[in-house]
Amino acid sequence: MGPFESGMLRLVVKLENPLRGTSGGGVLAVAYSPNGRGIISGSIDKTIRIWDAETGAAIGKPLNGHTGSVQSVTYSPNGRHIISGSMDTTIRIWDAKTGAAVGKPLEGHTESVQSVTYSPDGQYIIFGSVDRTFRIRDAETGTAVGRPLEGHTWAVYSVAYSPDGRHIVSGSGDHTIHIWDSFLEVSAQLPSSSDPMHTNFFTRPDPDGWVRDSEGGLLYWVPPDCRACLNSPSLLAIPPTSHIRSVSLDFEGELLGCRFSIVHLSFL
Repeated sequence: MGPFESGMLRLVVKLENPLRGTSGGGVLAVAYSPNGRGIISGSIDKTIRIWDAETGAAIGKPLNGHTGSVQSVTYSPNGRHIISGSMDTTIRIWDAKTGAAVGKPLEGHTESVQSVTYSPDGQYIIFGSVDRTFRIRDAETGTAVGRPLEGHTWAVYSVAYSPDGRHIVSGSGDHTIHIWDSFLEVSAQLPSSSDPMHTNFFTRPDPDGWVRDSEGGLLYWVPPDCRACLNSPSLLAIPPTSHIRSVSLDFEGELLGCRFSIVHLSFL
């Protein structure tokens, strides 16, 4: 028989000596480090622990700070940080090497945080809550990115990014799965004397560096070293609540073209 039997996953290999160390209650969350050398666990006893994946030995002391059970844990893509979500409604960021807390707890949810994860590029954190919403935060500053995302009618138990970082998927106790665009959509008005036109575009460039409108048309190209900061969703030219509904761009001195090689050669 293979590892799948009657629709259930059968454990093929198990460790002879399970990792033990929580002072009370069950382990609610586990995750591997990106390099596979470490394991982290979150527990009902309100702590996070780091383990050596090869030997099973505990690394350092338990990470203390949460006042409720730890519901979710994960590593940053570069392995330098750990984030944890707790029943105490907060998210905490930890230094994976020293175990020290990084900054203050991230607050905002009104009920238990059930799931936390990083974006593939490590720039953002998302977390889902029993309060039926999930939120996006800047991983470096901790500042909120946009408003809480609403749509579920029950607790959000799980959230994840697509591999390219352009979408977020959320699972809920309302028996549904929602797929979301991971960056804010901005409505831009192109002024005309008689018939105003509107186009929607997303602030994040595609894998080739192009920012496109809602129909896939090219708007502008962003050099690789500028994409992260220039197109952060927290850097909107016009806040959605502003009474100003249009913006003008000055392209004097700019070089326009559909391929960088053509623009570069024309400049030379």
